This record gives sequence, structure tokens and C-alpha cells, in this order.
Amino acid sequence: MKADSTRTIYYALGANLAIAVAKTGGAVATGSSAMLAEAIHSYADAGNQVLLLWGMKQAKRPPSADYPLGWGKAVFFWSFIVAIVLFSLGGMFSLYEGWHKLRHPEPLSYPWVAVGILVFGLVAEAISMRACLQEVNKVRGQRTVWRWFRESRQSELVVILGEDFAALLGLALALIAVLMTILTGNPMWDGLGSMWIGVVLIAVAIGIGREIMALLIGQSAEPQTEARLREFLLKQDGIDEIYRLITLQLGTSLMVSVKARLRGSSAKDLVASINRAEVATRAEFPEIQWLFFEPDSAD
Repeated sequence: MKADSTRTIYYALGANLAIAVAKTGGAVATGSSAMLAEAIHSYADAGNQVLLLWGMKQAKRPPSADYPLGWGKAVFFWSFIVAIVLFSLGGMFSLYEGWHKLRHPEPLSYPWVAVGILVFGLVAEAISMRACLQEVNKVRGQRTVWRWFRESRQSELVVILGEDFAALLGLALALIAVLMTILTGNPMWDGLGSMWIGVVLIAVAIGIGREIMALLIGQSAEPQTEARLREFLLKQDGIDEIYRLITLQLGTSLMVSVKARLRGSSAKDLVASINRAEVATRAEFPEIQWLFFEPDSAD
């Protein structure tokens, strides 16, 4: 079963746009630095989802003379841009805003308005996170979510999960900051909340960036996919041994190269074994777009 990344992105986009508008109104009404940082974060997230949709559209472009392997990696590039935006526009701005508020503290206006907006944001982000996890659960099998995050090749789903996690944690920190400001009357907490949010966003952006960088460089298929592919090939009639199996993830497509020991003494037998294996493998693994066999005769 394959996860529906597009559905997840639209859920996240709708949630972030609604939350961003609510936070902006709250930031203007209350003067809360943490609320402003969260509003910028939500606008950045909404823009990021648009970039992911654009990357997924580009990735569907067919191969050409200049791009013989197609545009599949375009989604990796735009996912990496999303990580940069999350780091700069989200994390660095939040740190700056928090530092500014600590140096020039101002009391909050209508603080309970901020509390209500943040609670609304938590509910909306929880809905987005639930939709994301539903798709993740379709493909992670027995793996933990963290292990899936490290091994997954669906960059857009990795980004959405990271963004949703950062958003939920950021909202919780902003809520704590506003409540502490209300309880103590000290606006220092609001500035600290903004800085906490900045640290969370930067940490998540670095984590996402590391995962996407590996895909841009040229990562293999997921370990469980490779293991399943090797097992399947060894069951095919005419294949005695797999000497080398190389996979390369190209967006949603795979390129696979196989060197195998085949039964047969003539070129005709080898070609027949390869053709049978290719047909069966493509039927079992439809994500394989390029499949290359290098035979070695057993005789």
C-alpha cells in the first residue's frame, strides 16, 4: 500500500492557512511576540506546502534528451528548499523576535484572546498530524515512526510530518509562554516562548534537511524494499544467485541494476531468463521505471 502524499499536503495547507490568519489577528490584538512568531511559522508552512505540490508536479515530467532519467528528483529539491525556508523564515525570525522582545518587553493586550487562538491552532494542527500519520501508517509496517522517518524515501511526507510535529510543539510552547505571562505579569516569558519556538524550528529544519540531502545525493530504495526485491528475484525461474543489486530512488520511481548468475548455456536461454524476470519484477514492483540485468552464466 502506498501513502497518499497529496492528500496529506492539502490537509496541512488548509490547516496552516486557517491557523495563520487566526494567529495574525491574535498577534495584532495582543502584541504577543510568541504569537507573531507562530503566525510567521504558519505562513511559512503554507508556502512550503505549495512548494511541495509544485515539486510533485514537476517530478511527473517525462524523460528527455537533457534529462534521460526524468524529473523525479525535483520533489527532493523542493523538499530541501522547504527545509531552508523553515530554518530561515521560521526559526531565525522567531529567535530574532524573541530576542527583540526580551530587550524591549511590552505587556500583552487581551492575553486570553491569544490563549483561545493557540488552542484553536493546536486542534487544527492535531487534525493535520492525524491525517499525516494515517498515511505514514500505511507504509511504515512494524517500524517505529522515527525509524520510518530515517528510512523513508517519500520526501514530501517526511517534510509534512516534520512540519506538523514542529507546529504542534511550537504551539504548545507559545501557549505555555502566554499563560506564564498572564500568571506572572512578566512579559519576559513571551519573548522566551518565541526563542523556544525558534530553536524547535531550526532543529526540525536541520533534521529534515539531512534526510533530504541524502536523497539528493542519490539514495537507494528503502531497506525493506531492497530486501523484498532480492528475495523476489531469487525465486524467479532461471536465477541461481544475485551477485549485485543496486537501486536508486528517483522521486517516486526506482532505477534497478541486477547482476545475477543465470541458468542456461546459450545466449537464447539467458535472454529468455532475463525477459521472464523483467516482466515478473515490473509487475510486482510497478515503481521500477528502469531495470537493467547483467547476466553471468552458470555453465
